[in-house]
Amino acid sequence: MKTTLSRRDFLKLSGLGAASAVLGPIGRIPPGDDPFAPRRPSIRLGRTTRSIKYYDDFNFNTKELGFYNSSTVLKFYEERTGLPDPKYNPLWLRTSDGWVNAAFIQPVEDKFNVPVAEVPPGGFLAEVSVPVTQAWKDKRGNLVKAYRFFYGSTHWVDFVDADEHGWTSYRVYDDREKIYYFVTAEHLRPIPTEELAPLSPQVYDKRIEVYLDTQTLIAFEYGQPVFSTLVSTGAVEKDTPVGDFYVERKRPSRHMAASEGNGFDLPAVPWVCFILWTGVSLHGTYWHNNFGHPMSHGCINLPLQASKWIYRWTLPVVLPNDDYVEADGTLVVVLAEDPRAG
Repeated sequence: MKTTLSRRDFLKLSGLGAASAVLGPIGRIPPGDDPFAPRRPSIRLGRTTRSIKYYDDFNFNTKELGFYNSSTVLKFYEERTGLPDPKYNPLWLRTSDGWVNAAFIQPVEDKFNVPVAEVPPGGFLAEVSVPVTQAWKDKRGNLVKAYRFFYGSTHWVDFVDADEHGWTSYRVYDDREKIYYFVTAEHLRPIPTEELAPLSPQVYDKRIEVYLDTQTLIAFEYGQPVFSTLVSTGAVEKDTPVGDFYVERKRPSRHMAASEGNGFDLPAVPWVCFILWTGVSLHGTYWHNNFGHPMSHGCINLPLQASKWIYRWTLPVVLPNDDYVEADGTLVVVLAEDPRAG
């Protein structure tokens, strides 16, 4: 049966296409265009999420010219689509030194903010608006370096302080370590209430389908698709479970780490929708840009903008001043194969 989209649905999907142009390769090349033709880069500024090599051309088989260390901030002047590779994002970006693959380039901005003069009761949610910022913790009256927080990570701010040297900082809470950190206030953007408002709150017939073979997520209202994005699910031996699940818990920020300490330690993961008591969730991702390829420890990694959309759209609703909700919510169906394929 042919699927039809309303104008409202079309606009939603079109909006996703605009987000995808920033976050990844999906839907960027119009039919008939040469994918190898030079294009103005949709990613203008990026942060390396690990040490990566740069090449003479947009191909892993060309000459290696050097490498960038992790968290190097790069400007891009051109983009190309390289030869298909089963492991990596097909997007390549030209720097002043050579070509880099976009799989481990986080699209970022570098925006400073005017600190708030007073934090409201209960605090407020903020996101990092610069490529990387240093967090500090108080150790017997002295500030020592702690984590580095990355662009798009989300934090609860409960206090603002200006010291005798003119440094204005926000105090943020780490929900895993149960301690506070201090961060340069200009590096955190308070998230307005309207950006946390539920999407389609009058619609209760909502469903998400995740297809492991195509690494794709589609959201449906009344059986019609309204949103789609590439994702990254569980890598080998860390599979994302197949079956029917429900969004059971949500929080706008969560410090995620391997319980055995042998895999990952990710503070302030944004826009988290848990679907399983073991911790499997849909959430935003700031540590790679390799969507469309399995990358996770079982969770469903989403681009930042897509994860925020899913967080706002799914049930249960998290009120703007809350940092947690627990209730049966939107159905999430994880399928091994995309029924549209073939």
